[in-house]
Amino acid sequence: MAQAVHSELQGTIVSILVGEGDVVGERTVVALVESMKLHHDVVAGVAGRVSSIAVAEGTTVQAGTPIVHVEPVGEDEAVAADEIVTAGPTGTDRRDLADVIARHELGLDEARPEAVAKRHGRGHRTARENLADLVDDGTFVEYGPLAVAAQRKRRTHDDLIANTPADGMIGGIGTINGALFEGRDARAVTVSYDYMVLAGTQGTRNHIKKDRLFEVAERLRLPVVFFTEGGGGRPGDTETPGVSGLDCLAFLWFGQLSGTVPLVGIASGYCFAGNAAILGCCDVVIATRDANIGMGGPAMIEGGGLGVYAPTEVGPIEVQRANGVVDVVADDEAHATAIAKQYLSYFQGPVADWTCPDQTALRDVVPTDRLRSYDVRAAIEGLFDTDSVLELRRDFANGMITALARVEGRPVGVIANDPAHLAGAITSDGADKAARFMQLCDAHSIPIVSLVDTPGMMVGPETEETALVRHCSRLFVTGANVTVPMVSIVLRKSYGLGAQAMMGGSTKAPLACIAWPTGEFGGMGLEGAVRLGYRKELDACTTDAERDALFAELVGRLYEVGKALSVAEYFEIDDVIDPVDTRRWISAILESAPPRPDGPVRPNVDTW
Repeated sequence: MAQAVHSELQGTIVSILVGEGDVVGERTVVALVESMKLHHDVVAGVAGRVSSIAVAEGTTVQAGTPIVHVEPVGEDEAVAADEIVTAGPTGTDRRDLADVIARHELGLDEARPEAVAKRHGRGHRTARENLADLVDDGTFVEYGPLAVAAQRKRRTHDDLIANTPADGMIGGIGTINGALFEGRDARAVTVSYDYMVLAGTQGTRNHIKKDRLFEVAERLRLPVVFFTEGGGGRPGDTETPGVSGLDCLAFLWFGQLSGTVPLVGIASGYCFAGNAAILGCCDVVIATRDANIGMGGPAMIEGGGLGVYAPTEVGPIEVQRANGVVDVVADDEAHATAIAKQYLSYFQGPVADWTCPDQTALRDVVPTDRLRSYDVRAAIEGLFDTDSVLELRRDFANGMITALARVEGRPVGVIANDPAHLAGAITSDGADKAARFMQLCDAHSIPIVSLVDTPGMMVGPETEETALVRHCSRLFVTGANVTVPMVSIVLRKSYGLGAQAMMGGSTKAPLACIAWPTGEFGGMGLEGAVRLGYRKELDACTTDAERDALFAELVGRLYEVGKALSVAEYFEIDDVIDPVDTRRWISAILESAPPRPDGPVRPNVDTW
């Protein structure tokens, strides 16, 4: 017996979606009724075959009015799914969804084979290839992929869609190193200019995109990884809201992120003007060997009447690695991306799996001959977890080493004097390098390990011309104010202001100040102390041999007074240890330190 399918509402029948003889299921929509300006489904409620249509389209009905009649399926009958009538396209066959999918596909590399081939031909990867390598598969959600350049007054809509996808900037949220870290610890904001779109220039809408992504990073407290290749501001947009464009918020908001979240910049190819300004604000700058980085590109230089230069002449990597702009030099974009992932991992937390080198080898890193140089990197590589050391600004201020590393999986920051350069004396550049690195560690709760081997601050008239007084004093101000745990290990020389600066101001400033057996301490270098303090006795010698013998004797006496074992007797340091026990000391401090409480935004990290 046929069953009536009723309207549950009072209204007007706007569509009858089935006909006599059609097979319907229980969830089949048989009609639409308009009520209060909305179209509501009339659902069959029973599986069967439509036996009759009770009303015509346009009919006003009351609640309970029959719309169609359905002859139910018998108990011994079955209705095949492909027999049931549908009310229209579903799933990806829907026009609205199909349009959205097609529009997104136009922004992918597959839709731009010629541009991609050109990019590959120059030895570069595409922006999407870089982000796909950086971000874990399936985790990236993109902001603003449908944006186009603000050039409607000079280009057609189809042209803009085809040739300015995402307005030359791809950005969103994804996970990085998700195999090592869980939940939000792996989350990051990732951004890349797209050099295949208007040479990666900063357009009106990708400026707005940057603002949005920087706001998201601040509100969620997420790191930012930014591929910055591009030519700076774009002069060709026609829908700009003002005149100068100087009211753009991107640089303000990105600058405010400093010290709040880790900022990682990656440069390859040409990175000029505004793109370089973004790069320079980052905590770390990773650049490929073919990178050219400059606050002004060739057009700006020529426009300022300063001459005509090829892009490759402006800020080449050999210049920018030596002057401290670039922290790490990568072979290519794949290598740069791998370095970025490693760098970010130190700020994401400890790792469970680790090994360390044979610690007994540390006993022989520093020679017994106190005047013989040695490789301090052998101490660094030997002391910390295997393959965990990432050195920053290696080619700048060579007498000071700054690196990120791990001890039993826990991230630490390392500063170390390099006795192979000026015997480890601290220069203006070296002080700046170490102080800025200490700021970075302090801002992001990374403990600091200081490896000390310095005769003190560098001295001399030429050195004072570098504003040494101000630069070296940065170490005292920065070290005295860091809030993360610090451990100082004296490898050999620990003299004067330089040694105090490496320890945060005093041997009592670190939570532990220990020395290896080769450690020696004093207000200044032994040889200089003898020459100054015993000048009268030395001048009284009648022969060079007599003078040399007395000098050696006096240096030996001072050494006995200032050697690590003697200094430890006065408890000026916490202990003299077998180098094998160094990691145990560091781990004891790291395990004992309470988590730093959340508080107001910490001071920014100097760009220099």
